[in-house]
Amino acid sequence: MKVLPFTIPKPENVTLYTERYKGENFYEKLHQHKEIQISVVIAGEGTFVIGDCVGDFKQHDIFVLGENLPHVFKRDKAFKQKTEMVSLFFSKNSFGEDFFNLPEFSFFKKFFDNAVLGYKVQSYKQEISLILSKIKTLSKYYQFINFLEVLRLISEAEKRELSSLINLKKYAGNEGKRMSDIFQYTMDNFHKEVTLHDVANIANMTPNAFCRYFKQRTTKTFVNFLIDIRIGNACKLLAKNNDLSITEISYKSGFNNLANFNRKFKSIKGITPSEYRKKR
Repeated sequence: MKVLPFTIPKPENVTLYTERYKGENFYEKLHQHKEIQISVVIAGEGTFVIGDCVGDFKQHDIFVLGENLPHVFKRDKAFKQKTEMVSLFFSKNSFGEDFFNLPEFSFFKKFFDNAVLGYKVQSYKQEISLILSKIKTLSKYYQFINFLEVLRLISEAEKRELSSLINLKKYAGNEGKRMSDIFQYTMDNFHKEVTLHDVANIANMTPNAFCRYFKQRTTKTFVNFLIDIRIGNACKLLAKNNDLSITEISYKSGFNNLANFNRKFKSIKGITPSEYRKKR
């Protein structure tokens, strides 16, 4: 399978492709595809990168990803159970060029407009999850009927936009492989010291050239991307591991200075690690 772009392995005569993945990991390479994707996490926890947004996912989270939006879901190694995700893949023209332009479907416009940069669904999660968890077992007709209901619910739901990329670009061949390797290395090693020299070597560039390259393609510096991943890991530890001290969580998330960890955490989350833990 190609890393970037990624080809959804659907039969030629299928307009709405449903996939239920269950295993040790999701597809953990940064990738993009021409289809819009709706996914619900049935089981599993970890970190996602969608466009230039880094965050964490957990059971019952629902994501909508637009066409050619780079993304990856990486499972937490500490999560011992198998991961499971149900996804739908389709395009705006899957059912004919003018299908979603019919007056009866005018309220779907918001769905397609918002999907471009990706978002996380914040309401109607129970209803949407229930439909998606069973959709692959249905006949093609009822899959389509339930798909329209999912679009309706998501169109009306509260959403949290994820990516802030203004100019999405379609990565090609070697560039896609390079970006995927950079993301994979960072997500595997964030808890250790990661230097610009280390990651520039992965990209086969000088540190200065790599800094410019990464900023041009993600709209953020590599250092800020690394910090986002570390803070995301810290949030998960704060929420789930009351036996770990703030200092221990700081070091397990790749920070070697508690004061720096507290400062970075508050600048990103708006509250201190201690306050975050109390709210959870």
